Amino acid sequence: MKPTLKRPLTYLLAGVGTVLPLVMHGPLAFGQASPSVVHVVKAENGYRLERDGKPFFVKGAGGDASKELLRDAGGNSIRTWGTDNLGPVLEQAQKLGLTVTAGIWLGHKEQGFHYDDPAQVAAQFETARKAVEQYHNSPALLMWGIGNEMEGYAKGDDPAVWTAVEKIAAMIKKLDPNHPTMTVIAEVGGNKVASINKFCPDIDIVGINSYAGGPSLPGRYKAAGGTKPYIITEYGQAGTWESTKNSWGVIPEPTSTEKAVSYRKTYEKAVENQPLCLGSYAFAWGNKQEATATWFGMLLPDGSRLAAVDTMTELWSGKAPSNRCPAIHTLKLTGPDQVDPGATIKATLDAADPQGDPVKVTWVLQADPDTHGVGGVTEASPPTYPDAIIKSSSRDAEVKMPGYGGGYRLFAYVRNGHNGAAVGNIPLFVKGDSDTPPTPSKKALLPLVVYDEGEHGNPSFIPAGYMGNVKALKMDPACTDNPHSGKTCLRADYTANDNWGGVVWQSPVNDWGD
Repeated sequence: MKPTLKRPLTYLLAGVGTVLPLVMHGPLAFGQASPSVVHVVKAENGYRLERDGKPFFVKGAGGDASKELLRDAGGNSIRTWGTDNLGPVLEQAQKLGLTVTAGIWLGHKEQGFHYDDPAQVAAQFETARKAVEQYHNSPALLMWGIGNEMEGYAKGDDPAVWTAVEKIAAMIKKLDPNHPTMTVIAEVGGNKVASINKFCPDIDIVGINSYAGGPSLPGRYKAAGGTKPYIITEYGQAGTWESTKNSWGVIPEPTSTEKAVSYRKTYEKAVENQPLCLGSYAFAWGNKQEATATWFGMLLPDGSRLAAVDTMTELWSGKAPSNRCPAIHTLKLTGPDQVDPGATIKATLDAADPQGDPVKVTWVLQADPDTHGVGGVTEASPPTYPDAIIKSSSRDAEVKMPGYGGGYRLFAYVRNGHNGAAVGNIPLFVKGDSDTPPTPSKKALLPLVVYDEGEHGNPSFIPAGYMGNVKALKMDPACTDNPHSGKTCLRADYTANDNWGGVVWQSPVNDWGD
C-alpha cells in the first residue's frame, strides 16, 4: 500500500516505431558526512537491531502526517515507499531525532513493469544505485526498503522478481555496509518467504504488510519457512479485501474506536516480545481516500488524532496521552438501510469524551464508490451532499437521501476541541435503476501530475486501459534516457512493424467514460 503519487501523464497512444519519453519530478540533492551505523545482530533467541552500538527497536509509522506528532507520541522511525523527496525527509527526521527506512520503489507487473525486460530491470537497478550513493551517509538513515509488494498478490514466486531484488541488495551491501537491507511483501502466503530464502541471501530483514492476519503473523511466518528477522511494515484494521460484505455488496467500516483495538492486537501479539521481530510501522500516519474517506487513516485531513494514535502512543511510550480522543460507542439507523430515492432516514450516535469535554459532531453524506483500486492506490474522493442533512446534533441526524439510486455512506465526525477525534459511518443504499449523477468535471491545472518518481508508490491514475496490439507495448517507468527533469522519465516502446497499441491512465480502473 501507498499514500499518494505525482507523475505527469494521463494518456498515451503509440503508432509504429513511436518512442515517447514522459517527464517526472526528481528528488532533491542531499549529502551528509556522518552516517549512522546500523546492524542486525544475532541474539540468544532471535535477532535485534543495533544503531550506533545501542539496541534499537523500530516504533514507526508510514504516511505524510506530522512527524512532530509522531515523535511526541513516542515513535522513533518513519518509512517511505521511494526516494523522491528523500533528502528533506532525512533532514527533518534528523532534526527531530527520528530515523528513516528509505524505500526504493520497484515496478509492479500490473502497472506495466516487465521483469523479463533487461532494459527495464537495468534502469531500475541504476535508479536504486544512484539513490544509495546519494543518501547513504545520512545520520537519520536506518535501513533500505527494497520494493513494496512488487511480488504480486498470488504465489509471489517469480525468480525474475527476486533476482532483481537480490542484485539491488548485493549492490547496497557493497556501497553501504552501514545499513541493513529489507524487502517488503504483501502477507506471507504463497511461496514468498521461500523465494526470499532461496534467491535473496543479501536481504537481512523481511518486511511484511499484514492487516487482518497481523496478530497471527509470527506463527504463520515460521510455518512459511521464515527464519530471517521481520518488521511489520504496514498494519491496522482489516483491509476491505479481507472483510465481509453486506446484503448489497459493500463492506461496513469499523469505527475509529474499534480500529484502535486492531492496532493493539497486532502490536501485542506480533511485535512485542517476538524473538524475530525488530519492530513495526503502523499505517497510515495520515489520511487517504481508499475504499472510503477514512478506512486506513490514523488521522483526519485536518490533523485531528484518531484513537489509533492514542493506542500507539501508549504502546510506544508506555503511558497513555494526557488527553484522549473521543470514543464512539454506537452509530446506527432507526430504520432500514435500503430506502427509496428521496426518503428521509434517521441516525443516532452515542459518543463521549473520556475527559468529559464537550464534543462537536459533523455529519456528512457521501457517495460510496462502486469500484476500487488495487494495491493501495489512492482513489478519487466521491461527491458529498451537504444539503441532504436536514437536522443534526451531537446525538442524531435526519437526512434526506438523494433522488438517485446507488450506495452512500453517512459519516459522523466527532471532535473534542483538543485535536482528538473519532469517526464512524453507516452504509446506505438508495433503490432504483438510475445511478448517481456524475461528479462535475473540474478544469485540470497543467501539467497534470499523476505520478511522482517513486516515493509514494501508486498513482491516482494507473495504466489500466490497454488497447490494440498490447503485446507490442513495452513500458519503462524508470527510463533514464534524457529525462526532461528529475532522474527518470516514463518511456513507452511499440515494437511491432504494423497495427497499433495504446494505453489509457484511468481513475477508476477501466472507466472508459460515456
